[in-house]
Amino acid sequence: MKTDELARLLARGPIAVPPGAVARRQALALGAGGLAAFGLMLGLLGVNPDLRAATGLAGFWTKVLFAAALCGAGTLAMARLARPGASLGGAPAGIALALVLMASLAAAQWLAAEPEARRALVFGSTWAACPWWIALLSAPLGTALTWAMRGLAPTRLRLAGTAVGFLAGATAALVYCLHCPEMAAPFVALWYVMGIALPTVVGTLLGPRLLRW
Repeated sequence: MKTDELARLLARGPIAVPPGAVARRQALALGAGGLAAFGLMLGLLGVNPDLRAATGLAGFWTKVLFAAALCGAGTLAMARLARPGASLGGAPAGIALALVLMASLAAAQWLAAEPEARRALVFGSTWAACPWWIALLSAPLGTALTWAMRGLAPTRLRLAGTAVGFLAGATAALVYCLHCPEMAAPFVALWYVMGIALPTVVGTLLGPRLLRW
């Protein structure tokens, strides 16, 4: 929305916003971006051939729940920042709680492991590619979520860009779970978080430019 368009709308007096407009726009962007990220994952990586067996293991659901929790907090943050003057609510606390719980689990697994097994818990076999794949899968999500945010009313553009990048990265990490064979908490706590951090930084840098009215 441009500044002159906003001025014309304000001059017309109070205008009722349809209930759930923000949620619908955000859901549309998440759905479209998520489908695009899933298609990209299928085309470039494919689903883990051992996925059925993996779903019977606690480690698989731990990383899925971790990514889903970050998605939920990111969705809340983006929805709040799409409204002028709204606070972030419980989003930062939700993100911090998920990170602390995963870091605690990672530390417990690392300390309980034999010294010779600790390196494998941290690096697995895909550490060098994991963050970059998550960042790549976040690209269509970031594009769709930027479109959604631009059509709303963010006023803190850098913070809004951070939320867009974070949600894109967290959702991409959730999609990547369907391919990634790694399930150790130390691996997830380090490399998944790094993968989410990459689009978050990009969103922070580009937010003021891409989300300007």
